[in-house]
Amino acid sequence: MHIEPGVVGGAKLALGYVTAAGGFLYAAKLALHAMKVDGSAALAVRSVLATGLVFSFFQILPHYPVGVSEVHLILGSTLFLIFGAGPAAIGLAMGLLLQGLFFAPADLPQYGMNVTSLLVPLLAINALARRVVPANTAYQDLKYGQVLALSTAFQGGVVAWVAFWALYGSGLGADNLAQVLMFGAAYMSVIIIEPVLDLAILATVKALHRLQDSGIFHSRLYRAVD
Repeated sequence: MHIEPGVVGGAKLALGYVTAAGGFLYAAKLALHAMKVDGSAALAVRSVLATGLVFSFFQILPHYPVGVSEVHLILGSTLFLIFGAGPAAIGLAMGLLLQGLFFAPADLPQYGMNVTSLLVPLLAINALARRVVPANTAYQDLKYGQVLALSTAFQGGVVAWVAFWALYGSGLGADNLAQVLMFGAAYMSVIIIEPVLDLAILATVKALHRLQDSGIFHSRLYRAVD
């Protein structure tokens, strides 16, 4: 989902920082809510864990260039379900920043666009979860269809934002459109993998029920809404 250097250039880069600022503001609101509900220590622990996982996703898991960007297995819906929206947003933003600072400095000018492409879909599935997950259902008890809906929304959002940035930066030429379609087709294949991984991870976390009061995991993971 990294926008390759040169796809968007010059003054057009500024729009990425505007959209990122909006994402940061809403993510800060979610983080403050998490801190009110679970405390600052829990927020800090979950954010650090999410950051480490995101950094690992970018650097360790397989990734390959396709069309206008790269295909990554980011597991955004997994982070949301396990840590909650606020810590997951912090993890995505910080993990991406650390990856750019230490391993891909050429990506830093595109940071605003890249972080927007991650944060906005995460914020969208935060809203979607309230519709597809009944209040009396803990996240550990989600069914495949519910997990698939969240994963599809996140990955589809990433693809939509990458397509927007590519078309915004490089126009509607046939070659650019072909590159965008190639990336979209490859990235949506992640949807085949992610829901299965989500369910496997949720099953693993479910077995760790002794940690439900440790503050490591999102409280909704083990408990339905009262």
